[in-house]
Amino acid sequence: MATESQLTRLGLFDARVPRYTSYPTAPHFNASVGHEHFSAWIESIPAGSEISLYLHVPFCRRLCWFCACRTQGTSSDEPVRAYAEILKTEIALLKERLAPGVRLSRLHWGGGTPTMLPADMISDLAGTVFEAVPMGEGAEFSVEIDPNEIDDARLDALAAAGMNRASIGVQDFDLEIQKIIGRDQTYDVTRDAVEAIRARGVHSLNADILYGLPQQSPERLADSVQKLLSLAPDRVALYGYAHVPWMARRQVMIPSDTLPRPEERLALFETARKLFVWDGYREIGIDHFARPGDGLAVAQANGTLRRNFQGYTDDTAQVLVGLGASSISRFPQGYAQNASATADYTKAIREGEFATRRGHVFSEEDKLRGRIIEALMCDFKVSTAELIRDYGASEAQLAEMYDKAAKAFPEMVAISAEGLAIPEHARPLTRMIARSFDAYDLSKAGHSTAI
Repeated sequence: MATESQLTRLGLFDARVPRYTSYPTAPHFNASVGHEHFSAWIESIPAGSEISLYLHVPFCRRLCWFCACRTQGTSSDEPVRAYAEILKTEIALLKERLAPGVRLSRLHWGGGTPTMLPADMISDLAGTVFEAVPMGEGAEFSVEIDPNEIDDARLDALAAAGMNRASIGVQDFDLEIQKIIGRDQTYDVTRDAVEAIRARGVHSLNADILYGLPQQSPERLADSVQKLLSLAPDRVALYGYAHVPWMARRQVMIPSDTLPRPEERLALFETARKLFVWDGYREIGIDHFARPGDGLAVAQANGTLRRNFQGYTDDTAQVLVGLGASSISRFPQGYAQNASATADYTKAIREGEFATRRGHVFSEEDKLRGRIIEALMCDFKVSTAELIRDYGASEAQLAEMYDKAAKAFPEMVAISAEGLAIPEHARPLTRMIARSFDAYDLSKAGHSTAI
């Protein structure tokens, strides 16, 4: 790894940059994309092709203070049931416009807390999805599971519906840190949930853990990582906590003076990274880890790793359809995002039209720059031959772009006849190097810290 003084000189500890789960990033979406675009883009999906589908459930039994997702708290199942009925209506609208034979390569239920859905509604909603878009061969059905909000009946319903990958949020097992971030979740509760998931034949398990939380130290994080390793997840996302109280108002509950400094965040990341590597996990991109046989590790090895709004993925479908309030879809033509407010989303669907409120139509330059950024985030390198072949770039155009990155990050990028690469010692700077290929004004968006 580059020395701390080098990283300081290059601005790692001061910069705020996108996570680049899309390009352009969501703050640059605009209202020029509406439901007419979404309908036309759905209708343009070729018959017999495969798509990915994301269902967003924006409800939680309680709101965790660290979370920046679009969610709302409810102690009653009534609004959750009402929302699920609207989702079914949206699925019916989707079905009307899909060409024959379209199947799913991936289905993901996220939130919020999708496991807030009662067991009967889980079965009903899954049946509605599969009646509209059946699962393709080898398809994956994953669900985000809150260990505090799951029981045998709901797990039975998910397993019967075909869930074959589960994702659990851990964040941190330290009880004091949990209290500060408003997330009470003991190791025992998490272990019991994992055992119950696996007892139902669901053997693919994802887990999320955070670094950069208040009062976190290398010793405390190491203890949490070792507890997580005892559960043997197949893949892990090691995310940096993004403290953005101007965007997520509930984060004002977390005292900013309890947060680690940027230099300390890097030490925390390195502590966790080394433990995962020592335990046999492969490093995937900038912040994921996977067992050697997991799909992410296989995709990394064969060059098909991709990045989307859920992070890294081995899904190669060209279309990701997002359903539910605030969900984002990606088409070859561009991005489309549903109304963020549940009431606005519900009103549109009840009136018989899609709830698209903003998005972005790709230019040819967007496609080129987006691929460069994705390749850097996934593989730490870009191929000049690929960019010329698939995106119509010229050698002179790419040379100019490469040179700009090299001048901004001396000794941190390597340019050759094959393309541009980020050496291992410079990988903490990956998001910043990717930013040098971003043509949009980043000053208008409040992004998270670069480390």
